[in-house]
Amino acid sequence: MSKVQGGMKCVKYLLFVFNFIFWLSGLLVLAVGLWLRFDPKTVELLMGDGAPDTFFIAVYILLGAGGLMMIVGFFGCFGAVRESQCLLASFFACLLIIFGAEIAAGVFGFINKEQIVEEVQKFYSNSISDASNANATAIALMYHKTLNCCGGSVSETTSALCADSPPEETQDCITAITEFFNERLHIIGYIGIGIAGVMILGMVFSMVLCCAIRNNREVI
Repeated sequence: MSKVQGGMKCVKYLLFVFNFIFWLSGLLVLAVGLWLRFDPKTVELLMGDGAPDTFFIAVYILLGAGGLMMIVGFFGCFGAVRESQCLLASFFACLLIIFGAEIAAGVFGFINKEQIVEEVQKFYSNSISDASNANATAIALMYHKTLNCCGGSVSETTSALCADSPPEETQDCITAITEFFNERLHIIGYIGIGIAGVMILGMVFSMVLCCAIRNNREVI
């Protein structure tokens, strides 16, 4: 097996370090995805019959990306150490696929950002307006407790459920829902942008090292 020399040897070790960081990034993405999926507040707000699941679709995409990043990072480390053109080319292809999937997920999240919030707001509004349904009332009260909010309409049901809430200290739930889910969607967006930058570096390093290995073998 040939060995790269000089500056390419530095690229080899940089790629190894990059892949280790990439693997750690995948672990971080997986951890954030699990937190968003099992965060008690989020689960409480999206439980019950008729609760929207669009937010969890974005979270599942994040979980899939995190798991795939860990696998790809591991094989990227192995390919860099072994100086394998096949593994490095496969690593580049996997990064390209993940990058494309991330772009698609980002577009999906951007397009559905307002829809996610509106679906949750509608779910809450339907719950608080259905005074005859004990389960719906329980869901509305859960929103009030979790988000420290109350109401969002001027219905009699809202007034009755918010009777014990100081109006000057309690935010309306429509605004609270918007802030709550926007914060979590922004977390997903920031992580996606950071990972995209890291992946571009990885693709550059892998191609440079792959070409250097090929040229070195041709000279030999």
